[in-house]
Amino acid sequence: MQTAMTRGARSSAWWLAGLLLATTPGPAGAYMAYVSNERDNTISVVDLDQMKTVKTVPVGQRPRGITMTKDGSEILVCASDDDTIQIIDAATLRIVGTLPSGPDPETFALHVSGNPLYVSNEDDNMVTVIDVPTRKVLAEISTGVEPEGMAVSPDGETIVNTSETTNMAHFLDYKTHRMVAGVLVDARPRVAMFKHDGSEVWVSSELGGTVSVVDPQKHVVTHKISFDVQGLRGDLIQPVGIQFTADDATAFVALGPANRVAVIDAKTYKVRKYLLVGQRVWQMAFTPDQKYLLTTNGLSNDISVIDVAGLDVVKSIQVGRLPWGVVVSPK
Repeated sequence: MQTAMTRGARSSAWWLAGLLLATTPGPAGAYMAYVSNERDNTISVVDLDQMKTVKTVPVGQRPRGITMTKDGSEILVCASDDDTIQIIDAATLRIVGTLPSGPDPETFALHVSGNPLYVSNEDDNMVTVIDVPTRKVLAEISTGVEPEGMAVSPDGETIVNTSETTNMAHFLDYKTHRMVAGVLVDARPRVAMFKHDGSEVWVSSELGGTVSVVDPQKHVVTHKISFDVQGLRGDLIQPVGIQFTADDATAFVALGPANRVAVIDAKTYKVRKYLLVGQRVWQMAFTPDQKYLLTTNGLSNDISVIDVAGLDVVKSIQVGRLPWGVVVSPK
């Protein structure tokens, strides 16, 4: 009798364990995330199999923008207070060189071909164009006051820069390095992001509390997206980071001190849901399979892991102080 009961109990336990395993989110694949910590002057290396920070790498002063070269061999990070971009070998995590960024580099974007690199220089109102292999400046493009966000169109023909004080999105020609249009948006534009099909570029306005949807051919705003989080003052809703799913059906917008990520139907421009994340959510990045979306939360010193299919926050991972940017790559 005891043997039968024991077997039954074991069987039930195994069934329950199997059920929990099936319903608990698994690892995000063999991916690593690299998070720039603005206050610590470090990069946190996060293993997304283990869902934890496994290493901290010292870098230059006030690291903000962060990305990887197209082949994944190097990490590029804006060391803003050192007036340079540092090159980090992804295998050894050692600094192996620098790029001549101009003063106070904050954000950047690589051309779709992998070269050149377009850098916003906040202090001199310029976009610096850098040839990455030769580490030389190709051009400097005058923009509005306090250039911030950088984006490259999917066809590689158009570069967009936002200027915080001029409140504009500037359209730059890839070949001539000239400004071809300026589009007025709401106050303090931060991030510009193209849809994958190139049909729209979305611009977040931190102080305006909106996202402007811009036609990149006609250079006009076609829609404005506003946000309303129950129980929060409007001035706490400050859009910053933007990401699109691969099919361009859904957009995610980080809302800064609102501590939420807005989930938006990118066809109707309607907010579907608000996801509660860490404090002062800033930038975001997908895992390459788009199973998870990572957010940097500056005041809680962590990143949130969002299950994209379930639209649910499944994990918080501690990183360094004042995390700013994040990039994800295969191991």
